[in-house]
Amino acid sequence: MSSFFDKDRSAERLPVSLITGFLGSGKTTLLNRLVQRPEMADSAVIINEFGEVALDHLLVAPVEGETVVLASGCLCCAVRSDLLETLRRLMVERERGGVPAFARILIETSGLADPAPVAQLLLNNPLLGGDLRLDAIIATIDAVNAPASLAQHWEARKQVAIADRLLITKAEIAAADAAEELTGSLRRLNPAAPIHRVLQGDIEPGLLFGASAIDSVHRSDRFAEWLGDDAVADADHAHHHEVQSVCLTADTPLEWARFHDWLGGLRMAFGEKLLRVKGVLNIIGEDGPIIVHGVQHIFHPPVGLPRWPEGDRRSRLVLITRELDLEFVKESWRLVAQTAH
Repeated sequence: MSSFFDKDRSAERLPVSLITGFLGSGKTTLLNRLVQRPEMADSAVIINEFGEVALDHLLVAPVEGETVVLASGCLCCAVRSDLLETLRRLMVERERGGVPAFARILIETSGLADPAPVAQLLLNNPLLGGDLRLDAIIATIDAVNAPASLAQHWEARKQVAIADRLLITKAEIAAADAAEELTGSLRRLNPAAPIHRVLQGDIEPGLLFGASAIDSVHRSDRFAEWLGDDAVADADHAHHHEVQSVCLTADTPLEWARFHDWLGGLRMAFGEKLLRVKGVLNIIGEDGPIIVHGVQHIFHPPVGLPRWPEGDRRSRLVLITRELDLEFVKESWRLVAQTAH
């Protein structure tokens, strides 16, 4: 059956993953360990912050804004101006053979940075969309200092809220029950993201990357993981915090026009409050699932996959929001979900 949705072409585009986290949470330690693994040697690394780059022991030359080759074989460059231009330059150099043919890009953001604009740049930018795709947003969280950081800094909470993977660092030097308490706090901020404890940045890359539903949702072993097992199991994750989350479901296929108008209305009225939206939708007339994915008011064009995995074909939409009336959202969603009854 023909479809007016774009087909999944993610295999044709390079994955870009963001490594975010508050000051001192272990981002660079994680990055150092990752790029030393043989399977990560075909990576390009971008340090998206001002100041000294803490990868000196891996470099064959200082990073001063130009691309260099790390001792591990990875590329590295520092961004002190325009990330868009840096990404475009890297892709041009790759095409010309001026740099090794990297297979992925890892971006480490500043500890005080809001990762949303970087994610938005990759979701729907015509200058990058044909070559690059947003893969995983990975947040490191310091078990010792995170309670204070999360309580005092909105940036720290937002980094956690929009991540696809949450990594607890320094648990080995924290109080015995600190990591457990922190896990509960993280789960309230982001119920869908897998949480891993990391010792000195050591973790299997396969646990971090490949988070994009656009190229993994058709595999049944990744379908629930993309939305988050907890979010799929429990459709209501509203909490009395400024960051809230909810998983909306529909048992019968949806009318695309009605859904599109509903989501467009939310984006228009509450775009800055929609921290992250991810959805797998069963749309009337479509043989496979339709994927929607956005950060605040910027959304990737919806993509149609050729087939469903075995089992559950419900529509599921996860919203992570800031100070949004979730009762209003759920009530309006019921009207959308009832249209096909």
